[in-house]
Amino acid sequence: MKPRVAKGTRDFSALEVAKRQYVMHVLRTTFEVFGYSPLETPSFENLETLMGKYGEEGDRLIFKILRSGDFMKSVEDPSNPKGSEVADKALRYDLTVPFARYVVQNAGQLALPFKRYQMQPVWRADNPQKGRFREFYQCDADVVGSKSLWQEVELIHLYQQAFQALKLPVTIRLNNRKVLAGIAEVSGVGDRLVDFTVALDKLDKIGKAGVLAELESKGFSSAELYSLEPAMQSFNDVAGSLEFLRNWLAPSAIGMQGVSELEFVLEHAGEAPLAIDITLARGLNYYTGCILEVTANEVQMGSVGGGGRYDDLTGIFGLKDTSGVGISFGLDRIILCLEELGRLPVSLSNAPVALVFSLSETDAPYAYELALRLRKTGLRVEFYPEAAKLKKQFDYADKRGIPFIILLGESERASGQIQLKNLANGEQESLEFSDLVSRLATY
Repeated sequence: MKPRVAKGTRDFSALEVAKRQYVMHVLRTTFEVFGYSPLETPSFENLETLMGKYGEEGDRLIFKILRSGDFMKSVEDPSNPKGSEVADKALRYDLTVPFARYVVQNAGQLALPFKRYQMQPVWRADNPQKGRFREFYQCDADVVGSKSLWQEVELIHLYQQAFQALKLPVTIRLNNRKVLAGIAEVSGVGDRLVDFTVALDKLDKIGKAGVLAELESKGFSSAELYSLEPAMQSFNDVAGSLEFLRNWLAPSAIGMQGVSELEFVLEHAGEAPLAIDITLARGLNYYTGCILEVTANEVQMGSVGGGGRYDDLTGIFGLKDTSGVGISFGLDRIILCLEELGRLPVSLSNAPVALVFSLSETDAPYAYELALRLRKTGLRVEFYPEAAKLKKQFDYADKRGIPFIILLGESERASGQIQLKNLANGEQESLEFSDLVSRLATY
């Protein structure tokens, strides 16, 4: 059988890892500038921790883990087991719910508001496509313990600063779940808010007709669909969006509260690249206030980030009145955008700067000692372990992307000079050790 990776997963070469490390370094630096501290949680959680937190569709995408040992032997029909009987754990679907579990589990020990960032892989049993994988990294920043809308403003500015550092122009689309609740209320479907938002969240994928068809299949009447249609339009300017919402949602107290929260955030966001999008729903059930989604301006890639306010998430685990808000960066999509635009740094290779040749069995100990001395100066240097033909060693350096090779034979040891060859232009020079270090350090 031909070996292959599981569908929706990938291997990463040294260069691809370097790209990821570059973006994550920019994000890590930005997180810490804004006062967020790192956190890591386990790759899998108890099934009960995750189920019921992401809506019906999200629950279907959770990778469940079979119980260990010989448990399956006790199942009468292993081909059709009941989920809770054979699985009690699952791979994490996102980083927010495990974060909420951590906060509740450590309540009383954390200084509130508690700000953390987290960069770890998550898993979703989704249909793989461009920019969408079953295993991927999320890079999140969350803060819990404060209901202040200044947290939303700060996270918008965190987005702005991070994407500016990455040289990736974006638009941050903004909405509020209270606005959506208000829309549902004035349209007479307030008791079916989840069905409405789940369908609306697919607007950019299936279009207005598709959303209406899905709502109709959920039992929405023609009159209700007509009332909801204004929610499926977009506006070119913030002022027009706010004016429309104030007029439409005037009969709804919760809707007007959402509009007021939008106005606060917009007033204090300054020059952040914001746009109101009342079609933005973000289908996760735990959002309760402001919701955000980030799209790249110059690449057709879908969202490269998103998040929002969740007032009730820790309450699910027994800790009441602990509001939180968070955002996430789509690492894989960000890299794809930077690749398409040619904006990744050209010097991302983490290959050694030089390869020390092994010219003979007699010369090898001296060549290896030279490699050790160079490494102690902080240079990335590799030693070829066999006295192979020179062509083989040259080919190795070329495949590894190593720019310089170093030759130290009997004549070089006698003269105290070391041969350094630049593989890009073929130039070769004789250098003393200190000059060799200086020369390689400037590359």
